[in-house]
Amino acid sequence: MNRDTSDRCRLPQAFWRAAERFGLPAPALLRQAQLPAALHVTPDAWLTTAQYFALWHAVEALSNDPAIGLRMTVETDTSVHPPATMSAFFARDYRDGLGRLARFKRLCTPEELTLADSSAECRIALRWLFSSEGEPDAAADVTFAAILELGRRGTGRQIRPLRVEMTRSSPPSPMHHSYFDAPIRTGCAGNALVLRSSDLDLLFAGHNPDLLAILDPSLTASLGEIEAQSSLPEQVKILIKRRIASGKPEIGDVARELGMSERTLQRRITQHGASYRSLLDEARRELGRVLLADGQNGIDEVAFLLGFQDTSSFYRAFRGWEGVTPAAWRNMN
Repeated sequence: MNRDTSDRCRLPQAFWRAAERFGLPAPALLRQAQLPAALHVTPDAWLTTAQYFALWHAVEALSNDPAIGLRMTVETDTSVHPPATMSAFFARDYRDGLGRLARFKRLCTPEELTLADSSAECRIALRWLFSSEGEPDAAADVTFAAILELGRRGTGRQIRPLRVEMTRSSPPSPMHHSYFDAPIRTGCAGNALVLRSSDLDLLFAGHNPDLLAILDPSLTASLGEIEAQSSLPEQVKILIKRRIASGKPEIGDVARELGMSERTLQRRITQHGASYRSLLDEARRELGRVLLADGQNGIDEVAFLLGFQDTSSFYRAFRGWEGVTPAAWRNMN
């Protein structure tokens, strides 16, 4: 299945330059990841989450360095960051910067940063929206380092997290210990970075409200386009419409096509204030209106294409949707 257009990971040229510095030439990485050979010469190439993960697995395999994600991020200059992440460095304070990073990160990758702030600590959890498998360790390290480098470069202080939670099973490398300078837990259910809440109030020396006033409208507009494309209820309805003619689509089938478990899909649909049953009903109603307005199929055929076992069931459902019979609706439209 062709993924939703919001399943896009931006790969800037800075990635290839950083990889080259660590003895990882682009052709070798692309061969290892089984990706197009000319990807590295494509300006601002976009990948799916699966391709992005494959590339980072290639980085891990060829570098044989468990801390390669940290090293590549730390040695990347802020000036080569895309506007979506660069804007965070011009924030008022660390809290504002993290909020901007979490909000605009979707413009670079479909990775969600969830901030849970209390009086003592702020837990930042990492989650990829289009993958049910765990992210590569190196990719998680990139996000960890991006969060910490934002605070350290923005405030000019060596901010130390309270703890780091990692899904990896292997022990942290010496660089992990020296870089984080904090307790590291491995084998966790998810990747998360826990910071002191008091550190989030530290001011950024480079705060630039005038520049933010220029960047924010453009970034917000771009984010709105992605959010409109990636509405989960709309994705579910699209998949239902594709499968409905062959029978009532089960939620498990739709969940597999979206790359998540049935339980996860149920939870995320509920978070949108809907249910699978209501989305199935909406999909049938929307598709029914299109088929009736088109006029190419008879009422019996439309009922079949919508997955109804008989025409009378379709009539009852359609009356509930529109208040009139399918034939009367067709005459009016």
